[in-house]
Amino acid sequence: MKKRLLTILLTGVVAAATLAGCAPAAGPAAPAADQTAASDEGDAAAPADGDTTIKVAATSVPHAEILAQVKDILAGQGYTLEVTEFSDYVQPNNVVESGEFDANYFQHIPYLDSFNEEQGTHLVNAGGIHYEPFGIYPGTKSSLGDIADGDVIAVPNDTTNEARALLLLQDNGIIKLKDGVGLTATVNDITENPNNIDFEELEAAQVARVKDEVAFVVLNGNYALEAGFSVGKDSIAYESSDSEAAKTYVNVIAVKEGNENLPKIKALVEALKSDEIKKYINDTYDGAVIPF
Repeated sequence: MKKRLLTILLTGVVAAATLAGCAPAAGPAAPAADQTAASDEGDAAAPADGDTTIKVAATSVPHAEILAQVKDILAGQGYTLEVTEFSDYVQPNNVVESGEFDANYFQHIPYLDSFNEEQGTHLVNAGGIHYEPFGIYPGTKSSLGDIADGDVIAVPNDTTNEARALLLLQDNGIIKLKDGVGLTATVNDITENPNNIDFEELEAAQVARVKDEVAFVVLNGNYALEAGFSVGKDSIAYESSDSEAAKTYVNVIAVKEGNENLPKIKALVEALKSDEIKKYINDTYDGAVIPF
């Protein structure tokens, strides 16, 4: 089995970085265009505690898009929502841990727990918002029935998402894993691989980019959307919405421990769980995003 490392080329000014045990993570993308200021309408009374700005770090699709829909709801309550888009899964947690941002919206609970354990951060779930079915998508082949000896399947390389991808492949008869490995599964836990599949393990954001080079790709729902895939029309197989995975992998608003009960965080979560936003999600994402 091989692991292919892709180098992400960042445009703009390149600063020298010293190695400190790990490679530097990608920084934020440009802030969301509709990022937002509170409404000046007379009905928008300022919150009693005076803390009216909510800074949220998010990945682009669907998280920043969904956040854009709540700005008016929050403005009507006197809050200003500021959203900055990030292109990776590391920096959004770091900037919340540091206090630079109030919250982030991009991850599910297993990834959050894993990140805290590995990085020593203190982030907690402030509220579950939506679920993104994980799916197997076509690369050079469009049917699992066409799988052949030595085919390559691309999967995410981070701990929880790789396990999720492998479990989905196991559910569809492609491989078999050691009993009980669950969310800790890696390619090293594969006990049966009848087609001698070679797994290309990539950073989650890069998996879709090799779809023209591998037989199949296994994608997070947001990256499937960014790649132009429709869960309903294009996925070969995906996790069902009534599965245990829906509860396990709900995408959450994450905050630093102790901030989960702040009025502005509660207002953010309530706005995201409103009927208006649930309707937006259902109408927009073709089953790739399901309100929780």
